[in-house]
Amino acid sequence: MDLTSDSASSLRIRVVSDGRAGIQNQALGLAEAVQRLRPADIEICRIGWGSAFDKWPSALKQPWMRDPESDPVLPSDGAPWPDIWIATGRASLPLSSRAVTAGPGRPFVVQTQDPRWRTDRFDLVVAPEHDGLSGANVVSILGSPHRITPVRIADAVAAFSDRLDPLPRPRVAVLVGGRSASHDLPPDHAARLADQIAGAVRAVGGSVMVTLSRRTPPEAEAILRERLAVVPGWIWDGQGDNPYFAFLGAADHVLVTEDSANMAAEAASTGRPVHLLRMVARKSQPKFDRLREALVTRGLARPFDGTLDFPATPRVPLAETDRAARLLLARYDAFRA
Repeated sequence: MDLTSDSASSLRIRVVSDGRAGIQNQALGLAEAVQRLRPADIEICRIGWGSAFDKWPSALKQPWMRDPESDPVLPSDGAPWPDIWIATGRASLPLSSRAVTAGPGRPFVVQTQDPRWRTDRFDLVVAPEHDGLSGANVVSILGSPHRITPVRIADAVAAFSDRLDPLPRPRVAVLVGGRSASHDLPPDHAARLADQIAGAVRAVGGSVMVTLSRRTPPEAEAILRERLAVVPGWIWDGQGDNPYFAFLGAADHVLVTEDSANMAAEAASTGRPVHLLRMVARKSQPKFDRLREALVTRGLARPFDGTLDFPATPRVPLAETDRAARLLLARYDAFRA
């Protein structure tokens, strides 16, 4: 359990997730956006379920079924609830449901993503618009909540300046996902992407800043590392502090694989030109198609065509997390009134 404290706090926010970065950062990013608007303490709680119960339906799970290593997210007898509870992911749903029915003194319960379970019972659901979710308690945003802010990425660039400053411009951040239920990155496709990226960067005399995912297949990772090593740059090896925020801050262009709504929204929030890298579809993917179309329609992104050409029209950085935070506080104030 971690605590981000604001000494002048008037709000207590509890962030609940299974602790995986891509999941936790949605709830934490929204909490931090609220904290930028109103003083608050943020408590980060990581939870999991015992192996015998993990696959059980959310409606059947009980608190005693949690993994012993889970943080104590439910208050003990007599202890107060937080003011606001922000949770993300399937693992959090049974506990969010318990929080919203806790009676007097309960928190204002916010669930990000499409819960796919009892959506109308939460006080607020902040869901990607490409999920097509609707309801009186639903706020739809383009992409997902995240932690990217101009200050955070600028600070990250300064922290890694010894590695980033020597890289020739234009600097191209390459954010690579991997195999998922909807997409794959087989070796032959990884080779084509790597060659196209290297060619585009070489053509403008630039450099790459590459970060890979735990989902990146090992064969694809090896190919990307080998074939992108022919141009100047930094291909992060996964050791030491993660330069992901720094890469976004230092980039003149961002190339991101289409399999991650999180990475696409984070890239678009920087205001840099975003190029979407095609993956191999494993099944029909209407949600990702809708996200891609929305980013392109708003002038925030374009499909990567083997060049770094991008329309010269001004781009307004995507700021959906901040918009969601403003709406959250308005709903919270009404809840407490």
